[in-house]
Amino acid sequence: MTRTIELVPHDPAWLQQAQAEATRVTALLASNVLAVHHIGSTAIPGIKAKPILDLLVEVRDLERVDELNEQMIAGGYEPRGENGIPGRRYFVWRTGNTHTHHLHVFQRGHAEIERHLLFRDYLLAHPAQAQAYSRLKEQLAVTFREDPEGYTDGKSDFIREVDVQARGIAAGGGYPPCSASNSSKRG
Repeated sequence: MTRTIELVPHDPAWLQQAQAEATRVTALLASNVLAVHHIGSTAIPGIKAKPILDLLVEVRDLERVDELNEQMIAGGYEPRGENGIPGRRYFVWRTGNTHTHHLHVFQRGHAEIERHLLFRDYLLAHPAQAQAYSRLKEQLAVTFREDPEGYTDGKSDFIREVDVQARGIAAGGGYPPCSASNSSKRG
């Protein structure tokens, strides 16, 4: 199955869809969930994105997530294990051959949580950088239309640069690591 890279203009409904899915995922993973964050390009108003909602789920115990794979499957999610990132559990929800949701599940304290949230918050706070990211993705979507790995690899340098800038701002107290409009927290 070949996946085609398709970018669409930002859809304001993505925020409500992410919030609704966060509620559903919280019910599936139950008391293990500490917070659910809307990440990725669909969380950044004004930029083009693949129409796939990315949610980052912080949990108390990653091993308990593995025990709930059958429940996740019943909820429409396909477990993919770490899928290239140690300490992550990755799930895909699709309609037919089209991915519609990606879950990135990490145990509280994993470095990837902060990295993803800082990247999102940096682009929210820096619209010019967000637009540069959008333009880069549009170019890559043309070049790598049927090569998702090439598309992802093409974004790597930009993402690393933003990661460095975002960590520097966060270290200086420039903005909080998580914006309330894109996250739902539990205690």
